[in-house]
Amino acid sequence: MNTTSNQGWTLTPGAMSMADLRAVWAAPGALTLAPSAYPAILASAAAVDAIVAKGDAAYGINTGFGILAKTRIPDEKLEELQRNLILSHSVGTGALLSDAVVRLIVLMKIGSLARGFSGVRPLIIDTLIALYNAGIMPAIPAKGSVGASGDLAPLAHMTLAMLGVGQVRVNGELMEAADALKAAGIAPVVLGPKEGLALINGTQVSTALALHGLFMTERLLEAAMVAGSLSLDAAKGSDAPFDARVHAVRGQPGQIAAAAIYRQLVASSAIRASHLVGDERVQDPYSLRCQPQVMGAIMDLIANVSRTLLIEANAVTDNPLIFADTGEIISGGNFHAEPVAFAADTLALAIAEIGGLAERRIALLIDATLSGLPPFLVREPGVNSGFMIAHVTAAALASENKSLAHPASVDSLPTSANQEDHVSMATFAARRLDEMAHNTAVIVAIELLAAAQGIDFHRPLTSSPHLEHVHQQLRRKVPFFDADRFFAPDIEAARQMVLGGELSASCKALFAGLYA
Repeated sequence: MNTTSNQGWTLTPGAMSMADLRAVWAAPGALTLAPSAYPAILASAAAVDAIVAKGDAAYGINTGFGILAKTRIPDEKLEELQRNLILSHSVGTGALLSDAVVRLIVLMKIGSLARGFSGVRPLIIDTLIALYNAGIMPAIPAKGSVGASGDLAPLAHMTLAMLGVGQVRVNGELMEAADALKAAGIAPVVLGPKEGLALINGTQVSTALALHGLFMTERLLEAAMVAGSLSLDAAKGSDAPFDARVHAVRGQPGQIAAAAIYRQLVASSAIRASHLVGDERVQDPYSLRCQPQVMGAIMDLIANVSRTLLIEANAVTDNPLIFADTGEIISGGNFHAEPVAFAADTLALAIAEIGGLAERRIALLIDATLSGLPPFLVREPGVNSGFMIAHVTAAALASENKSLAHPASVDSLPTSANQEDHVSMATFAARRLDEMAHNTAVIVAIELLAAAQGIDFHRPLTSSPHLEHVHQQLRRKVPFFDADRFFAPDIEAARQMVLGGELSASCKALFAGLYA
């Protein structure tokens, strides 16, 4: 997929990059399908027509679904079969998925169908593209999928919009799908053989949720490394543990890369220079000293997750598959989202650890015996409680993330009368990442406030140029905490900086090499 200022996105099936997916997640844009995709789509649809004309039983084309696969459906009821499939499978519940996630879902479904192994007509793909370009986002409830046989319920809700049934969201407002399609000049589709099944089979929902979690984790990683560097200076810690030689002899690539970033973040700090000589402390606590080891391991996890999710984003994951070159239809299990479940569980560990390490640094900074700073980072402690309860909030969220980090992929409940007897739980595995990421964003935000407070207590000494810029950006929104005040708005302002990528905005080049 590539972009131009005039034409927007051009999707070449199977060739999306992670940068493409990030861009779609971040903002809408016009989408076109590469003309080279249409011959394979047409051949696949023709193969389905040939199967129907021949009259042999073929799963999902002229049979029932799941345990009802042995039930043969007469030709005159094939359209009804596909429509009923969508209506009966639209059983989702819970809050609606965000537009950012829905854009990814629709994009990946277009890309998967356009590979030419799903047996759908070009009309189906073109209608999805028309919805995407019109900003018509299907209203998809977040709950109701076990991650096999595909994300059936949420993808059925996506497909409802194509039929002009149910609700959609346009410019953030809910409206009836029929009205939205009419306003956009898009005709509701009548599904042909296999098309309903092709639309609802697949891992696009769990993958979109996992990608959302991945992109959030990337922002958390950058913010936590910046905040952790600021904490190091606030606590008058040593940068010696970031020495390249230390990390080279271990050889872990993420750790080596992380140490290099930390070295640059803290370089030329006057605070560090002030205690190079005569500091009686021999070693810093682990939460300062071992940042490259922990955050580097997280970098490596992120890299592995990115590889898995990029493959899945470009994959064909419905069932059965049509191989037009031989006319064969083969039932398989590409809809089983185990790779996504494992990736999401891995991200959960990373998010929890980012927050867990940040919480430990907050605890260090408010403890005068460890940090050398005023107790709870405030003048006149006792009269003022300072950061005492802000740390409690961070501890509560870190503990909550520990429970949420329990792997979802190890769970399975059989469905469809034991025909679908092992499932991935990938959709929940990925969905809970958003909550975990927001928890960790608050923890990192509190650390940012605490570290900035510590830096202020060292004035007139300054931190490094990178960290002074971050400090100045924060102080434009949150003043120095000179006495107890309503604290929640300060935390929210810092949280928005974390989620918005503002902490690393001035030093993006340091992190650019981490992401594919």
